[in-house]
Amino acid sequence: MSDERADVGGFEHAQGFVPGEISGSLGLGPLEMQYEELFADALADGVITADERARLEKAADNLGLERSRLFKLEQAMVSAYQSRHRVRIVEHYEEAAPSLAPLRVEAEGDAGRALLLKRVEVLEARVKELEEELRRAHAAVNVEVDLSDLEEHAEDAGEDPEEVWRRLRRNPTSAEGYRQLFRIHAARGDADAAFRASEALVALGAAGAEEREAFERGRAQTLIAPRGSISQAAWNDFLFHPEQELLTGQIFSLIAPAVLVGRVTSLRRDGKLHVPAPAAKQEVAKATITAVRAVPWAASILGLACPALYVDKERDSGFEHIPGVPPCTVIGKRALSGKTQLQQAFLVGRHLAWYRQEMYLKTLFSAVPDLEDLFLAALTIGNPGLPIAEDMKRRVAPIAQAIQPLLESPQVDSLRGCFLRFVEEGGRTNLQRWSAATDKTAARAGLLLCGDLGTALGVVQAEEGAHGEIAKDLLWFSASDRYGKLRRQLGVAKAAVS
Repeated sequence: MSDERADVGGFEHAQGFVPGEISGSLGLGPLEMQYEELFADALADGVITADERARLEKAADNLGLERSRLFKLEQAMVSAYQSRHRVRIVEHYEEAAPSLAPLRVEAEGDAGRALLLKRVEVLEARVKELEEELRRAHAAVNVEVDLSDLEEHAEDAGEDPEEVWRRLRRNPTSAEGYRQLFRIHAARGDADAAFRASEALVALGAAGAEEREAFERGRAQTLIAPRGSISQAAWNDFLFHPEQELLTGQIFSLIAPAVLVGRVTSLRRDGKLHVPAPAAKQEVAKATITAVRAVPWAASILGLACPALYVDKERDSGFEHIPGVPPCTVIGKRALSGKTQLQQAFLVGRHLAWYRQEMYLKTLFSAVPDLEDLFLAALTIGNPGLPIAEDMKRRVAPIAQAIQPLLESPQVDSLRGCFLRFVEEGGRTNLQRWSAATDKTAARAGLLLCGDLGTALGVVQAEEGAHGEIAKDLLWFSASDRYGKLRRQLGVAKAAVS
């Protein structure tokens, strides 16, 4: 178990980790976008001059933007620039050590050349002796050939894992399905997929000797060491739950900054806005608390911006979203001690997923009726003539009127476009199902970061009981090709067996 202080090397990226472009994080709209454009212009030639820096400082003052948040924005853009252009911006230049000079035989005259030639002759003779010894050793090896199970393995390799996986979707706790997947992937030499199937069997208490051996051989003992971040496309294609409709999320993402501002104003007016103590704010680059170090580590892997972090040892919470402009995370006593690093990785991955712009509204309003009102308000802004029932209009109209003044013209135009797409796609959505899907997506992000199904299920089952809906989704997802592709993109998949 970890305590408040981090172990040496905990939540640090391995050498060679390349952070990807930050995408999908909740943004605060036009002011930050203006600064981002100014900084992008300054960065275009790879050099920020003193005059450019002065203009950026003046712009930040005029726009009233928080410097620490702008610093993170600049860091993210610099990292993306360096990765894209294959250059590295450094503050100190260290001269490389000179290579060893070649041996100058000529300086030794004829005697030197004679000695060198003699030495070469001796070495060549020794190489021939070793080659002959190796040949004799190979000839003496007793090669045993057993083709008795060749036909069985060929049948396993020929089965379609996709069909088995589809059956598992209907019954995610079917041990036989995971056993079939294990046989198929083992026969094909796909070590990572076979391991993941064995992991599910162990979690279900149904692993045989062979599956348990594969599990013990490949199980996660330490944090994953990815070589890069997951992309926006990977979120859309592999990590989002299939029932998390992208258009619904896009509509919510357009109004999220405005709803956040309104929510903060309302909480402040009612005296319910939690304002963390300034002294509790963490400087992540110098943090020694494990739970704090976990957040920027996880954010960079998920391709998200790291939020401002505060530690409150008396607050009875784990990783908690706090509304603000910008929003922040407060780390309470439940996350500060009593957790392994793998548990921390799951918890922080799940927590950060909610900072995605498509999902952030659920941290402010988690009840489905509230989400329905916000969704209808967004559609009303996109099409003021939306035909809805009178009682619903009375409920939704004030919300739309409060949101619309906080939106810029491009956001309103986007809502109009989303409304048209929504109508073209049938004009229906199930927000109960969408909301449940976002819970599963967040848990999937946690699983990806901790890399250990047993750890993820342990956390989830403590919250929802054995084999609840999220636990069943994690079981099914862990054996999927989508999860395998995410692991391969990060560079943490088990190496294939040839």
